Amino acid sequence: MKSLTTGMVLAMLAFAGGAQAADCVDAKSAKAGFVLEKPGISSEFRLAPGGMVAVANKYQLDSPQTQYLYAGLIEVFRDSDTGRLSMIPLGDLRKLFPLKAGAKSKTEFVRLSSKKAPQGTETLALTVKGKDTYRLGDCKYNVLVVGETITGESGNVIDTFTALYSPDLQAVLARRYDEGTSAQSEVGFERIKPLAQ
Repeated sequence: MKSLTTGMVLAMLAFAGGAQAADCVDAKSAKAGFVLEKPGISSEFRLAPGGMVAVANKYQLDSPQTQYLYAGLIEVFRDSDTGRLSMIPLGDLRKLFPLKAGAKSKTEFVRLSSKKAPQGTETLALTVKGKDTYRLGDCKYNVLVVGETITGESGNVIDTFTALYSPDLQAVLARRYDEGTSAQSEVGFERIKPLAQ
């Protein structure tokens, strides 16, 4: 009788663990869409044609925003109440993927905004520094640590950060700023769930 009770308890624990693990979005279920959340923001990710990922950002204090990211990593379009922005690549982004540790690339872009004319080209430099893991609640994901630097035509740095990018989800789960310095900080999502159908 004792072994039967022990067996039932183990079966129930295994079922409970399986049910919890089923809530974690994986590479297969990500194709149906998912939601990443942190305080003040909820972002819905959906695959779109042409290697794009459509992201609908809902903010607690700001107007909603729509983004299109190539492979979930490189922003090519953004739209909100504050305006529209397109980053038109002057090269083939498909050649950059799949990303591998140690890979480096540079791609020129033209920034098109509804507010002002382009001020010349910009360059996006990507450096895949290595691999890491990132937790979203009870879910753990393998990520690539990708350094991103955007420079203007004169070489001035417009933006620089490190993206923790999940190839399985095609999403940046967090960003690190001032990496390797005393001012290093990390801003990332805290929860993931399947997109309600």
